Amino acid sequence: MPVRLADFPRVRYGMPGNAACPGCPETMGLRYVKMALGDNVVLVIPAGCSSVIQGYTPKSGINFPILNIVFASASSAAAGMEAAFEAQGKDATVVVWAGDGGTGDIGFQAMSGAAERNDNILYICADNEAYMNTGIQRSSLTPFGAWTTTTWTGKTEYKKNIPMIMIAHDVPYVATATVGYPQDFIDKLRKASKIKGFKYIHLLAPDPVGWKFDPSLTAKLGQLAVQTGLFPLFEYENGKLTVSVFSRLYRRPEKRVPIIEYIKVQGRYANLMKDPEKIKKLEEEIERQWKWIDILEKSSNPSNVASQAIKENK
Repeated sequence: MPVRLADFPRVRYGMPGNAACPGCPETMGLRYVKMALGDNVVLVIPAGCSSVIQGYTPKSGINFPILNIVFASASSAAAGMEAAFEAQGKDATVVVWAGDGGTGDIGFQAMSGAAERNDNILYICADNEAYMNTGIQRSSLTPFGAWTTTTWTGKTEYKKNIPMIMIAHDVPYVATATVGYPQDFIDKLRKASKIKGFKYIHLLAPDPVGWKFDPSLTAKLGQLAVQTGLFPLFEYENGKLTVSVFSRLYRRPEKRVPIIEYIKVQGRYANLMKDPEKIKKLEEEIERQWKWIDILEKSSNPSNVASQAIKENK
């Protein structure tokens, strides 16, 4: 049955006085992780916003047991931790909680290795589309046209498609989610936790500071990313891709919210708003994503199709 947030107990998962910014999507996402998976969860967190949100040791602003680790080693540390728990006969869900820089850039080699070995961990990329903790620098997951402190006129490259890259690894489970649809995220977390092997969830995490929008709009931006078709919600499980219920309505162009409704409330797209040709390129990116999703749904060799989609994304 679909989850109802009202059915969960009123428990503090992010503690009062933590160091998160107003409207922080990572505290929202971590709350949903705890709601979905309960107390038997250990987080492995590489450098990033969530490292700071915790506050100073020995106190913590996040109600989880946490191993803080260097940028490049989160997946390998998590794999070792899970193997140790298994050897001791302990049942615990080991979760990597990493940003886009710690996933698509600095931490990619360890994540790819864990995926290739099919290590029994759950990897969640909290994707706020830049290196927010160190000053809003571009990452490979920063989208086309977006301002950062290192792309003043807007990024000229397209966003690296990590979910497709993980499908190309042929791991047991890959999903996309957003803090704008918590029920969908919680359902996927619960499903992933019951699967043996490497699981990957890509969580879009709109960042009020780096994206330059009003902090009250965090969840709304997560919803608009889906409703414009820019961020499709789907699951890939045992070789089959399924579009999630919250995205099905928006898979065809005539059903989508115009992309302008998404970008006009974000200051990072101020330069893009002045250039209709660049907006058109963003619309073409939406069509390209959905084209490959349509192909993947019907494919008998999804990892090969995902590889083709990655090549076209360049």
